[in-house]
Amino acid sequence: MKHLTKLVAAAGIVTLALAGCGGGTTSNGGGTTSEAKDASTFKACAVSDAGGWDDKSFNESAYNGLTAARDNLGIQINTAESSSDTDFVPNVEAMVSDGCTLIIGVGFNLEQAIHKSAEQNTDLHYALVDSSFTDGQETVTLDNGRPLLFNTAEAAFLAGYAAAGMTKTGKVATFGGMKIPSVTVFMDGFVDGVDAYNKAKGTSVQVLGWDKATQNGSFTQDFDNQTLGKEQAQQFISQGADIIMPVAGPVGLGAAAAAKADGNTWIIGVDSDWYVANPDYSSIVLTSVMKEIGASVEQTIKDSVEGKFSSDPYVGTLANGGVSLAPFHDFDAKVSDELKADLAKLTEDIKSGKLVIESQNAPK
Repeated sequence: MKHLTKLVAAAGIVTLALAGCGGGTTSNGGGTTSEAKDASTFKACAVSDAGGWDDKSFNESAYNGLTAARDNLGIQINTAESSSDTDFVPNVEAMVSDGCTLIIGVGFNLEQAIHKSAEQNTDLHYALVDSSFTDGQETVTLDNGRPLLFNTAEAAFLAGYAAAGMTKTGKVATFGGMKIPSVTVFMDGFVDGVDAYNKAKGTSVQVLGWDKATQNGSFTQDFDNQTLGKEQAQQFISQGADIIMPVAGPVGLGAAAAAKADGNTWIIGVDSDWYVANPDYSSIVLTSVMKEIGASVEQTIKDSVEGKFSSDPYVGTLANGGVSLAPFHDFDAKVSDELKADLAKLTEDIKSGKLVIESQNAPK
């Protein structure tokens, strides 16, 4: 699928409104910026990050949300797949030229290209996955731009708690692709989950790869090179870690390869359910910290079609179904009833607000 643009034919128009997409995921409120549009002439478009639409991660999730909107709303769609950073601006410009009504940039790397285009085309709607709009230093609001953000610290907290409860060596690990908020928010939650388990059970499980207090840790500085992920995971394994959560897109598959080769190491996936998305590694996937990116994309398209588009950020949480912890799948029988009960209680406490997972990297 490595090409500049790929036109996808419009599906037949459906008359029923979409209800409750994404397992309870909802859009944030706020003023609208347009009137309702004719779905048959509405065109939603998306530009991928360099990982491509088949990255088994956030690009693919966004693409699935785009096609779901086409199928459920009867809109037209188009996509532009990026192979490198130099593709971002021309890909966004190509979507404008194609007559797109709403243009979605997938990933923080698209911020500048989407931001510039939104300022130049105020009659169009824009959305940006995993990043706010900024002026280079501070967050800014664009009347025709909507950030799609995810408080993954909440679900990662549960993953960290589970990892601490399942480790045999007393050491678990995490690493990121780049030191950016949408990555480190996972790592913050993971560390807090391990700490919570240690406090509750009197254990001393150690986290390698991230120090929440100092905000320092391990990063591959890349989201594409799986060799870097493999090398980082091998380093953690040599230090005694037996559960690793890579927050690095396709780079994480390199970590999964290292874990599988080791034979005694498990992986916690991110963004999507890795057990389903990466069947070659299903035997070592303990669970996954999931973002319902597809649901947020579909909801944003629906809002734009119905004249309900808002510049208020969408923030996915456990409470609205925007983030979640995947099932344990093949590991389910190995997870104790006590640990499952703890996780269920923690989930409800987070949803109700009784337990607040704090991270300076969480979307506001």
